[in-house]
Amino acid sequence: MTQEKKVIIHAKNVKKHFGDFEALKGISMDVREGEVVVILGPSGSGKSTFIRTINQLEKHDAGLIVVDGTELNDDIKNLETIRSNVGMVFQQFNLFPHLSVLKNIALAPQKVRGLSVDDAEAIARPLLERVGIPEQADKFPTQLSGGQQQRVAIARALAMQPKIMLFDEPTSALDPEMIKEVLDVMKELAASGMTMIVVTHEMGFAREAADKFYFFDEGLLVEEGTPDHFFTSPKEDRTKLFLSQIL
Repeated sequence: MTQEKKVIIHAKNVKKHFGDFEALKGISMDVREGEVVVILGPSGSGKSTFIRTINQLEKHDAGLIVVDGTELNDDIKNLETIRSNVGMVFQQFNLFPHLSVLKNIALAPQKVRGLSVDDAEAIARPLLERVGIPEQADKFPTQLSGGQQQRVAIARALAMQPKIMLFDEPTSALDPEMIKEVLDVMKELAASGMTMIVVTHEMGFAREAADKFYFFDEGLLVEEGTPDHFFTSPKEDRTKLFLSQIL
């Protein structure tokens, strides 16, 4: 019998308000080491807000979030520990336009980990290989396609050697023909054992790579299960309706 992997993200009854609007109404979820979790749901369901609470880009108002044994609270030291262990990739690439691709990737290891330029670039170059664009090292972000820029953003997040990667609809700003190149990098990451939480509507990727699905609607976790469960026998009417619209 294989031993269950340890829980690396523990969220219990997480709530978040924006003024009078309740964006998260008590979300509970455990993510185990090496698991690939896909969060589905309509626009405004709280998916992005939830993953942004995991590295406190959004501060949760109530409930408990523990990441790799460290509780998220007002302790700034805890936050630094968590941020250095959690990489995040957004819809928009957020690259520095005035820095080369290589320097974009090498920046965080220099600033946060205190590495020299040479040491940071020695980390960055193999990551460009890993995401399939080593020849773009000296170009600037504006010289790259959207798909290439998103792959640079993934490499930049990996440069901090995170234990967890969060993806917030990483392909939604891309032209259709560029989506595959980004998803291929994400599949390779998933296959390598990286713990990942992915907010996406890319159902082919989700079906192939995910260990677990969570369906959000109106700030609630409506249903959870394996890909098989979601695609063949979802329980909740709201889930069935959503899947019928996107599949």
